[in-house]
Amino acid sequence: MTLRLHNNLTRQLEPFTPLDATCPTLYVCGPTVYNYVHIGNARGPVVFGVLADLLRRRFGGLRYARNITDVDDKINTAAREQNVPISAITDRFAAAYREDMGALGVVPPDIEPEATAHIPQIVTMIEQLIAAGHAYAAEGHVLFSVSSYADYGKLSRRDPDEMLAGARVDVAPYKREPGDFVLWKPSSDDLPGWASPWGRGRPGWHIECSAMAAAHLGETIDIHAGGVDLQFPHHENEIAQSECAHGGRIFARFWLHNGMLNFGGAKMSKSIGNIERVHDLVRKHAPEALRYALLSAHYRQPLDWSDALIEQSVRTLDRLYGTLRDLAAVQAAAVIPAEIEAALDDDLNTPQALAELARIAGEARKAAPGEQAQWKTALLGAGLALGLLQQDPAAWFGNAPGDADDDARIQGLIDARSAAKQARDFARADALRDQLAAEGIVLEDTAQGVRWARKR
Repeated sequence: MTLRLHNNLTRQLEPFTPLDATCPTLYVCGPTVYNYVHIGNARGPVVFGVLADLLRRRFGGLRYARNITDVDDKINTAAREQNVPISAITDRFAAAYREDMGALGVVPPDIEPEATAHIPQIVTMIEQLIAAGHAYAAEGHVLFSVSSYADYGKLSRRDPDEMLAGARVDVAPYKREPGDFVLWKPSSDDLPGWASPWGRGRPGWHIECSAMAAAHLGETIDIHAGGVDLQFPHHENEIAQSECAHGGRIFARFWLHNGMLNFGGAKMSKSIGNIERVHDLVRKHAPEALRYALLSAHYRQPLDWSDALIEQSVRTLDRLYGTLRDLAAVQAAAVIPAEIEAALDDDLNTPQALAELARIAGEARKAAPGEQAQWKTALLGAGLALGLLQQDPAAWFGNAPGDADDDARIQGLIDARSAAKQARDFARADALRDQLAAEGIVLEDTAQGVRWARKR
């Protein structure tokens, strides 16, 4: 089987062969940790996590990096509003991000670089760009000179002049040209900053990913992935910086972009306000159903997010887990079927893989006793390739036995939370809520009081 991926750099479906035949490299743009992420932000980690597993099966190894952006103007604003250091914001929301991704079955990357831990590498890359004539210092800033890079726009296929038209570009007096973008900017005393040859300051967003990718994966990486909304300017700028800093060497051989989630008739976006946070959704719904929903459309296409989609995903998983429950007495170990591998080899065709998963379950339900083991093996393997069906059916259906003493303990925690809220001790109330959530207890505040249920 040959893995084929749609390379947005060439706009073609291409066979994928890594530079190192035994260990591909994969870089995925991670979150800016100033708040909880929305479900649209989870699509890339879920889909490209499936890709990461596939690459390991195909080639025997993988170096997978997904960064954390922990210095940013939005982080600075949140820290200033709460009168805390930026680490108080970034540590909290980076931990929440890892927790939420874990709930969705996203396996952590091999490397999770943080921007603030790579200031020396960022400064060095900026110095290389200045020395090569691709960047210049002005009034405490350092800017990349877009006109110095003839291939600028090759990923998004747009002329630089057209890219500027209608774009929100800061036309500052220290810029030589309006499209030049910031690599380093000065920090006032009330903002985080680091010493540099250009004065105390902080990096621009784009240079962070270029420096971190080079530090951990090398000057040329096999696959760079992220949301299609990052294609311009973020990924375009990454290419320009990296290739100019490294003597024209290719930055990323394959570019993969996942489509956006639509919600309420528009692209899900914090700026619009039409978002659903993962942190909330995994407490209201079975996280595996959310994962199934994110895989239900091809990753390059938009996905319409709705309660109906979640409900359909729950019903589908009910049938699949019901099949496994019916086969509980059958001994089987997961083996990924060739049909599932073929679907994923075809540019991560998860809808086809899910259709094959349903077909296998159907065959398992009608199989004769002597054939049940082979079909259960295939069903578990198909789920394994997609990060599904990995829990006990009893856990999915919420049939794990509880007892009256445990119910009383849970009610005691809920009563303590209510008392803390009345006393305006919101820190304790939040801590109790988090403890209950960690135990799989879903709370609903109503006019009649707090209702609770065990999450499936």
